[in-house]
Amino acid sequence: MKDELKIDNNMKNNPIFIAGPCVIESQELLSTVAEELVRINQALGINIIFKASFDKANRTSIHSFRGPGLERGIRMLGDIKEKYGLRILTDIHESHQAQMAAEVCDVLQIPAFLCRQTDLLVAAAQTGRIVNIKKAQFLSGIDMRYPVEKAKEAGAKEVWLTERGNTFGYNNLVVDFRNIPDMLNIVPTVIMDCTHSVQRPGAGGGKTSGDRRFVPSMALAAKAFGATGYFFEVHPDPDRGLSDGPNMLELNKLESLIRELLA
Repeated sequence: MKDELKIDNNMKNNPIFIAGPCVIESQELLSTVAEELVRINQALGINIIFKASFDKANRTSIHSFRGPGLERGIRMLGDIKEKYGLRILTDIHESHQAQMAAEVCDVLQIPAFLCRQTDLLVAAAQTGRIVNIKKAQFLSGIDMRYPVEKAKEAGAKEVWLTERGNTFGYNNLVVDFRNIPDMLNIVPTVIMDCTHSVQRPGAGGGKTSGDRRFVPSMALAAKAFGATGYFFEVHPDPDRGLSDGPNMLELNKLESLIRELLA
């Protein structure tokens, strides 16, 4: 028990940070964000994982921007990895995407709505990459033992879980922070998705709305409940972002928030 406590405390003192734009909009945007992440890494002695999606397959409207697609998107992420030396995380929506994404990405993320999709979990696990499973909006933290079991039995060496709130309809999310310690009983790494948790799904007239002013509070509350990592979607001009703009944190506010979480 003492050894387990020592490991948990070490993780809390050295949290994982994941940050990047919601979706790949352009190579220029990726580079702008990557340059800032590298600067923050050097200033704070941390190792932020770069996140961006090559395809947003779960947009509210069929007319919404989705991204450059698998092949082009993975090439763009590969360019960022090669140029800036950042670790890369992206999400996959279909089993056939896992192997190609794993050629570049260090972490494969399973979207919340898809966390019970057995074939998707198995495909991600079989790549040998870290698998980050986002907790479904319709599940409790305790229920996440079953997606973890699927991934581990398929060969995953390391599985993370991410909290992002629960939905009951009515264009809103509620975060029950008790899910964090519940999931820490399943895996040692539990991430708080501080930006998706402020979403207001479908509340933007055919797209998701949200309220980014609560992002810092979500992060600090998660810290109090023992989170071992933090996920931030960031953008230099969120109001012009092509996906999840209302929820994304302004890129120039990321360093100060990370400093607060490290304090």
